[in-house]
Order: sequence, then C-alpha cells, then structure tokens
Amino acid sequence: MTDRAAKARKQGSDMSADIIDGKAFAAKVRGQIAGQVARMKADHGITPGLAVILVGEDPASQVYVRNKGTQTLEVGMHSYEHKLPAETRAEDLYALIDRLNADPAVHGILCQFPVPAHLSETEIVARIDPSKDVDGLHVVNAGLLASGQRAMVSCTPLGCLMLLRDRLGSLSGLNAVVVGRSNLVGKPMAQLLLRDSCTVTIAHSRTKDIAAVCRGADILVAAVGRPRMIPGDWIKPGATVIDVGINRVDAPERGPGKTRLVGDVDFDSAKEVAGAITPVPGGVGPMTIACLLANTLTACCRIHGLPEPDGLTA
Repeated sequence: MTDRAAKARKQGSDMSADIIDGKAFAAKVRGQIAGQVARMKADHGITPGLAVILVGEDPASQVYVRNKGTQTLEVGMHSYEHKLPAETRAEDLYALIDRLNADPAVHGILCQFPVPAHLSETEIVARIDPSKDVDGLHVVNAGLLASGQRAMVSCTPLGCLMLLRDRLGSLSGLNAVVVGRSNLVGKPMAQLLLRDSCTVTIAHSRTKDIAAVCRGADILVAAVGRPRMIPGDWIKPGATVIDVGINRVDAPERGPGKTRLVGDVDFDSAKEVAGAITPVPGGVGPMTIACLLANTLTACCRIHGLPEPDGLTA
C-alpha cells in the first residue's frame, strides 16, 4: 500500500478518522516563514511589513487584529496597525490606503472586516494595490487565479490547500467537492483544487441531491456557514474532510447562556467514516493568520524581484 493510499484508507475499517491538527501545522508554517524572513534580512537587508487597518470597535475584530500583530512580530516582520474610529469617512480611509500603497516599507495591506455600515467593503478592497492585497480579495487577483496566473490567494483557501497537500501529497486526479460558493472561500478553493489537477464540483443551496454529490468526493471542503450541515452518511469512506465552518451554537451542558464552536460538518458522525478530518476549533482556523504571513512574505519577494518562498504559495 502506498503512503497516499494508507493515509486515505478507511473502507472496511472501524477506526476513527485521523484528526488534522491545524494548530500544529500553522506553527510549522510560521517557523518556515520566520526562517525565510531571517534569511531575507541577512542577505538583502529587507524586512517584510504588514499593515492592518481596523475601523471601529468590534470586539472580535480587535482580538483578531491583536493576534495578527503578535504573530507578525514573532516571525520577524514589521507590523503596522492603524486603528480608526467607527465614524471615519470613506475618503479618509482611502487616503490612508493610498499612503500604504505608496509606502515601500509596507508589502501587505488588509482592512479588517466587517467595517461600519457607511463604508463599502468592495470599494475598500478595490482601493488596495493588488500586489499588496494579502487577503487575496481584489478582483485582479481573483481574475489572475481563475486564469491560472500568479496571484495573491485568499488566506483560508490557501491554508486548506496546504493541509491537503501535507496530508495527501499529490492531489492529481482526485474528486473534490467544495460545498459553498462564496468569493472568500468557495470559489478560490475550487480554483486552487483545479490547479492541482483535481476534478472539482462546487455544491451549493440549489444543488440537486447534494448528499450524493458529497458522497462522490475524495476531498470534501465544507464552507457554507451552516452548523453541522454535513452528516457522516454524506461522506465517502476514507475521504479527507476540510471543515472551514465556524459556527457558534448554544451549549446548555456548559451552563446557562453558554455557547461553543462547531463546524459545517457533524464531526462526531463524520469522524467514523472519513479517513482524515479537521476539527473545529483547531483545524483550518489557525492556518488563516499563518497564510496571511506567508502571503506578506510572498508579496515582499515579488515586489523586490526575489525568488518566492518555498512551500508557502499555491
């Protein structure tokens, strides 16, 4: 049995799925980034810089931005945080983005979403220089990805791809189903899998007999935003399941008013069928910031005409 087949085995077995540890893998990726940043400093005197813009006081966004800043510094990059009041005018925000676009010390720019209702997320993304769009959301990068060219790739799909390559090696010829068609995850995930020579199906709310579609998947990526939507009997025995969903549900067993996080896949039933599965939390989530740092390093290399970092691009 090949390593790939051994990893994917499940049919006829009563063993539970292997749990894909996204937290440990993200730490490994950050270690790779730190090493490459150190070499870039030593060899070229260049330090990648990431600028994060936070508009308003959303508590979850504040925590996320703080974590981004901490991890950026830990890998040896420069971190530039710009915290703006909720009433910031669009023209003032755009002026800041223009300055960051022109700043040679800044190689990656992102604006933390959501933003206050009077601001347009679409227009904010469009204002960012595509070469510094480390969130991979600009229409130029979406077009480059779709046409098979070099692009900045959205962080969450990139993280999923890294986990899949680490688990399975070559993805060539595998049947992949992506449940969800969002611009942030579903569409770019499908493009990345197609580039790795998978046969790709995008399933969504209008898909007929979606259960049967999912059962045909060697790789199943769930990114629909519905808690426990996909049960174990929708999963092909031995399939690799990547659960992107992060849903907060009531958890009365923890006490009155308590909640917990669950994915789009019913983990308890799925792990009895799948060959490998990402948990929620601790699966895809930790990869998002790691891939943001990877994208910043990649953007820095491209801007300065240096070789792209090994193993950190799509």
